[in-house]
Amino acid sequence: MTTQSPLNQLDQLTRPARPGLQRRGFLSLAGGALLGMTALSACATADGADVAKALKEPLATGAPKAGTSLKIAGRTTQLQLEAAGSAIDPLSFKVEEWINATGGPEVIQAFRAKAADVASNALIPPIQAHDIKLDTKVVAVLEKPKPTYVFATAPGTDIKTFADFKGKKLAFSQGQAQGVVLLRTLDTAGISYDDVELVALPSSDFLTALQGKQVDVAVLGGLDSAKYIDDYGRDGARAIKAEEVDLLTILWAPTAVLADDNNERAIQDYIRAWAQGQVWAWENAEEWKKFYYVDTEGLSPEDADRIWESTNQPLFPKKWDDAAAWGQQTIDLIAKGGFVKKFDAEELFDRRFEGLAATFVDAKYTK
Repeated sequence: MTTQSPLNQLDQLTRPARPGLQRRGFLSLAGGALLGMTALSACATADGADVAKALKEPLATGAPKAGTSLKIAGRTTQLQLEAAGSAIDPLSFKVEEWINATGGPEVIQAFRAKAADVASNALIPPIQAHDIKLDTKVVAVLEKPKPTYVFATAPGTDIKTFADFKGKKLAFSQGQAQGVVLLRTLDTAGISYDDVELVALPSSDFLTALQGKQVDVAVLGGLDSAKYIDDYGRDGARAIKAEEVDLLTILWAPTAVLADDNNERAIQDYIRAWAQGQVWAWENAEEWKKFYYVDTEGLSPEDADRIWESTNQPLFPKKWDDAAAWGQQTIDLIAKGGFVKKFDAEELFDRRFEGLAATFVDAKYTK
């Protein structure tokens, strides 16, 4: 069985047939089908007790043995390493495949199908993975204290402020960072779920939904918002800057992967490359903007500059207490809405890796 086949099958099974909000079963985009597909979804290869025991041992030291390989969902890191070239030391293991999975539901599908070993996401995918009893752990943390998303409005709407969200149809990505930014914004604005219509969609469908006026508002990242406003700004589409932050970008992996010493060693080295790639892009902004936004994504230099204005300087915490506290606030918020069961955020983190990323970068990029 190839790594692509299970993902393609799962994608067909988990894409929602129509818009609508389903609470409890936070992973409504993927949970039911994934839980039912035993042949594809059994992620752990080791006994649960053996995995738990392995995660209590100190991190394995040294280089991974020859032939160790990982399947990685990390397109941005792949491109940063390509752009940086010899400025970043090569990985000490083989990347078997760079997996084309970026959104939380896609990565969870990949983990369950054994198509990915480690991935980069916001914190919400590990929360939803916990809710469907998929055993994973966060192994690296990057903090982004400045808001990076915008609320894009459909052409022809008269929405100008958050208060105007009342009575409107809002795209809601239940298992992704955009969904949390939306929920936090509604909470801060004092708008209840009953005051709006939450339309459950994967973020990959947000642009189409806005263009077709299936929704009135959707949370977009800088890349998508730049393209959207360029195309539809003349028709009245607007971009309202989010005030709530999506604080964390994390690396995470299934616990069954972490239970193997050589995988663990390889992941430590990947954390190095991931952190150094973030710093390289920040310190070589003009080169990175041209390589990624202009040459790879086809944006204009002006759009690249506009996106870069909301980019955070990399910040790798030596301690994860703030990350865990923010995670707990997020869990409590979405549990209040009935999307997950409440649990202790500490269960998400493998503290053996705490602060490791910070050791690979200059002190000005740590806290």
